[in-house]
Amino acid sequence: MIGRALVIAAAAIATPIAAAPPPLTVFAASSLTQPLGDLAPAFTAQSGNEVRFSFAATSTLARQIESGAGADVFISADDTWMTYLSDRHLIAPGTRVEILGNRLVLVVPADRAIAVELTPGFDLASLLGRGRLATGDPAHVPAGRYARQALTALGVWRIAETRLVPAESVRAALVLVERGEVPAGIVYESDASASTKVRVAGIFPEKSHDPIVYAAAIVAGRDTPGARAFLAFLHTAIARATFTKYRFSIR
Repeated sequence: MIGRALVIAAAAIATPIAAAPPPLTVFAASSLTQPLGDLAPAFTAQSGNEVRFSFAATSTLARQIESGAGADVFISADDTWMTYLSDRHLIAPGTRVEILGNRLVLVVPADRAIAVELTPGFDLASLLGRGRLATGDPAHVPAGRYARQALTALGVWRIAETRLVPAESVRAALVLVERGEVPAGIVYESDASASTKVRVAGIFPEKSHDPIVYAAAIVAGRDTPGARAFLAFLHTAIARATFTKYRFSIR
C-alpha cells in the first residue's frame, strides 16, 4: 500500500501543470479606452487570457509597431494607418477586419448651453471668441484629419487653421475642453458620451469627411490562439452592447 501510494504521488509530481498563457498585448486607439477597459474582465473570464492595453493616437501606435513594439493585436481609428502597416507586411495576412464606426462632433464645456448648426459657413469665429479650437493633430491623428476634412467641406478651415490646438490624441483634445482651456473641440461622439464635463453642440454631416472606420488585426508574427480569441471576442454580444453603450456603431 505504501509503495503504491508513493508511485501515485510520484506520478502526480511528474505531471506538469499547464502554464497560464502569457498576457495578450493590445495596441488600440485612445478613443477605445473606456469600452475596452470595461470588456477586459469579460474577455479574461471567457478565454483565460489576461489582456493589457496600450492606448494612444493611432499613428503613434502604428509607428511603435513598425519599430518592433511587442503588440499582439492592433486596433486603429482609421484605415490609413492599418494600410500603412499592412503595406510593410507587419499585419498577419487574413486577420484585418472592420469592426466599428463613429461620428465626429463639436463639443463645448458642459456649462456652456449652446447648439451649433454645422452647415456651410457656420460662424466658427463667434463660437470661439478669443479662444481656440482643440482637436487631434491633423498631421498625425485620425480625428484631426477628419476634423480638417469637415471644416474644409464647410468652408471654415481657414478660420480654424489659425486657431487650432493640435493635440497628441483625440482624448487629449477632449481634456482641454473638459478643463475649459478652450471653448470648443472636435472629437468623436464616443469620447463625448464618456464625459460629464462636455456637451455636444453639433454633429458634423457624415458626408463632410471620410467614413470613420475602426479596423482590427493581428500583428505579424503574433498570430496565436489568444490573439484570434480576442478578435473573435470583439464580435460577441457583450462586446457589441458595450461599444453601442459608448455610441460606437457596429460594422
